[in-house]
Amino acid sequence: MLFPRQGGKGALRLLLSVLLLAAWKTGSGQVHYSVAEEAKHGTFVGRIAQDLGLELAELVPRLFRVASKGHGDLLEVNLQNGILFVNSRIDREELCRRSAECSLHLEVIVDRPLQVFHVVVEVKDINDNPPVFRAREQRLFIPESRLVDSRFPIEGAADEDIGTNALLTYTLSPSDYFSLDVQASDELSKSLSLELRKSLDREETSELHLLLTATDGGKPELEGTVQLLITVLDVNDNAPLFAQAVYRVHLLESTANGTLVTTLNASDADEGVNGEIVFSFGSDVPLNIQKNFKIDSNSGEIRLIGRLDYEETKSYEIQVKAVDKGNPPMSNHCKVLVKVLDVNDNAPQLAITPLSLPVREDTPLGTVIAFVSVSDRDSGVYGQVTCSLMPHIPFKLVSTFKNYYSLV
Repeated sequence: MLFPRQGGKGALRLLLSVLLLAAWKTGSGQVHYSVAEEAKHGTFVGRIAQDLGLELAELVPRLFRVASKGHGDLLEVNLQNGILFVNSRIDREELCRRSAECSLHLEVIVDRPLQVFHVVVEVKDINDNPPVFRAREQRLFIPESRLVDSRFPIEGAADEDIGTNALLTYTLSPSDYFSLDVQASDELSKSLSLELRKSLDREETSELHLLLTATDGGKPELEGTVQLLITVLDVNDNAPLFAQAVYRVHLLESTANGTLVTTLNASDADEGVNGEIVFSFGSDVPLNIQKNFKIDSNSGEIRLIGRLDYEETKSYEIQVKAVDKGNPPMSNHCKVLVKVLDVNDNAPQLAITPLSLPVREDTPLGTVIAFVSVSDRDSGVYGQVTCSLMPHIPFKLVSTFKNYYSLV
């Protein structure tokens, strides 16, 4: 195509307009721009008039206008310079959610003659959303009997951004008991679980507080956290323990019926029914113990319910059992030694064996008339006996052995 030389500048402008229009018509039929979300008001997007091949002087006379489906106020054109700029806040997540592509589609219309142009403005994601967990804390209830290497699923975080801005990595605060296991099912989706690295013991540690942190791949990085509250559930792994293996008690044989003998003290490190204790006598306790003593199954109190007799039984050895209410139950034993103390409740007894009765008046001096023995069922000083005769009689007692006498 040939153009006349005269009117050089006007002809050159006409040539450029024709070439731009031809390039636009033979291309995609669209003009593409891009803008970062959250860009400030007035941010430059593109020289739309120039890129569409329109003269600045034509914009107002030809009624240049921009139409956008539902988002007409986000972008605007300065009719003085033909520049497309950001008019109000653009939130990519609000526009397109988590879609990989997000664009604003504009229709540019001019009259005289009528022309319609299509402009696509791609909204670029920025890292403006931190990872967010659904709750501020996650609670886990784990029995102390769970085996090492057991896994417990936990919830991860979500990030409203896309691409690397939403690519999350996770870290767990230091713990002797748990490590973090992350399984990636695809680029963004990850399954999280806690892996048990050390056996739990509720009696040693009943609760654990861990902090899970999610960090995105944006620049700068943003992070979110959640508290992991782990409650260790009890299992019946502790037997009752007595405060003493042997309880020693001294009781006078005159002790009244109903008197408290002793109170057993036992504890169980488990909780709930696993730590509730029932006391009882051993299954092989003799009948005389069952007749004289009783035990309170809840308090562990042992009381006297019979009559003690030192001369009959000087001591009792009582086997006691403590059983918890766990399933299966666990038990332990202790021994109660009751020593009965003597009181002076028996009178001395005399036994006389006659030898020379009746006594002849000519019986020589020193003749043994009878043997006398004295006894007392009590012990110690209570059982020590002295024996004497009435005064002013022609007889005397001669001690022959302990508590044995001759009447001469």
